[in-house]
Amino acid sequence: MEWLTSIRTAIDYMEEHLTDNIRAQDVADRVYLSPFFLQKGFSLITGYSIGEYIRNRRLYRAAVDLKETDDKVINIAFRYGYETPESFTKAFSRFHGASPSQVRSGAAINTFLPLTIKLSIQGGYQMEYKITPMFPFKVIGFQKEFDNETAYAEIPKFWDEICEKYAYNVYAGNAPANPYEQALVDNCIGEYGVCIDDIGGGKFRYLVAGKYTGGNVPEGMVVYEFPRSDWAVFNCIGPIPDALQSVNTRIFREWLPGNPEYELCGNASVEWYDCVNGEKNDPDYHSAIWVPVKRKG
Repeated sequence: MEWLTSIRTAIDYMEEHLTDNIRAQDVADRVYLSPFFLQKGFSLITGYSIGEYIRNRRLYRAAVDLKETDDKVINIAFRYGYETPESFTKAFSRFHGASPSQVRSGAAINTFLPLTIKLSIQGGYQMEYKITPMFPFKVIGFQKEFDNETAYAEIPKFWDEICEKYAYNVYAGNAPANPYEQALVDNCIGEYGVCIDDIGGGKFRYLVAGKYTGGNVPEGMVVYEFPRSDWAVFNCIGPIPDALQSVNTRIFREWLPGNPEYELCGNASVEWYDCVNGEKNDPDYHSAIWVPVKRKG
């Protein structure tokens, strides 16, 4: 399905099911996309996570129901997925700045209408990318599960945690002091940041990783194999994370909507970091984003 069509179809599906118990997984299934890619693209294009968008639309519709019907607050709360009147009142008041009873008595509400997606693709400047066929390859790394809605804030903390535990000693030029530091050196762990969407429930796996060269896999570390695939490789020049975030945004806002040949496939993506040349805050630091793709049609 064409990218913008997928986003519009996702919005239509959410509108049709505001009173149903739907999750990001259900929306992704409707448009045949990985929940990770859908969540990422939806957030970059609209500024809202899927969960946030659904909550805001439900709270707006609940306010309309309060103004236009005589339904009891408890019935409206249940209609829009809240298990208790108390939890509904708390969320409602935070969103509208007024309680359900105040809104029913005439207080103003916060309007949140369905989104209409219109993107203007600017011409004259091409993103630097190449389509690269890759044979199967394995990565090894430290793994943690993240929630789609909080991942952007939490993943940098995970990198800091791994660096503090396992990297600083060898970065200082010392010999590896344990199997984890040895694995880090042997496999250049830190070269890749890998997102793998295969566990469901609004979560995905993230690996601080390197290319697996064989040998010992210390307890708690994981090896993941990518199948043979075509990848769109987008080069980034500039300090991290700003350069990667900028290119990431352009992939979903410009490249995908404007590309006539390729669409997303698979359930994983890779951030590549140059571990040899330069520091990540250098203005000419080199990194890249790898996205699995297939030809349309």
